[in-house]
Amino acid sequence: MGVRTAVSIVSEWNLKQKHLKEIIRKAEKFGEAKELFLSMHGTVHFAEVSNAKEATVMDKFVNGLLERDYAIMPTDKDVTIAWNIWHITRIEDLTINVLVNQLEQVLNNDWLARLKVNVTDTGNAMTDDEIMDFSKYINIGQLLKYRTAVGVQTQKILSSLKYEDMKRKIEKKDTEKILNYGGILNKPDSIWLLDFWGKKDVAGIILMPITRHQIVHLNDCFYLKQAINKKKTFYRV
Repeated sequence: MGVRTAVSIVSEWNLKQKHLKEIIRKAEKFGEAKELFLSMHGTVHFAEVSNAKEATVMDKFVNGLLERDYAIMPTDKDVTIAWNIWHITRIEDLTINVLVNQLEQVLNNDWLARLKVNVTDTGNAMTDDEIMDFSKYINIGQLLKYRTAVGVQTQKILSSLKYEDMKRKIEKKDTEKILNYGGILNKPDSIWLLDFWGKKDVAGIILMPITRHQIVHLNDCFYLKQAINKKKTFYRV
């Protein structure tokens, strides 16, 4: 899926992302880098996650959004808003909690019951039919609460990181734990992520997916929102 700029968030974000990449592994710049990645992460979540005083990108996106909008594919090239939010939140949950913090993920049986789904993976290998079924049945209110819970946990973990953590390599035992959790499926469109994440250090995980990956998908959400507001007929509803 290509990046389709629906709002002017990506160009401004790219400047911050470039600067973060330049300083995140420099000891003398780590204080600045930490402040920056905490701020960038807070921006892709609701304001309550980081106690932001102004509306975040996430706040602005959900403003005016109807629940039915979460389960619409405007064209055959699209996914849904619900899928996008699940996808970035699951990936954040898995990478920050299991790979960086080396502890348990937020998602558990209680959350699955509240969400009214039995899906535990990131959604990378879903077909259009599976995306639509998932988007129709998931509890949207609980999906947004799950995203907030993940975001709050991530802020705590990011705040606790030290410069020495930045070059710490991701361990194979932790990527294997993700597979055991069902966070990644043993399918070509899904399993590649374990190798991708496994080659990174902590700084690399912060750069992608904790910051960059999320803004790309939120940008796509804005595109979907605009398309839903403009179109009268849709590919899938």
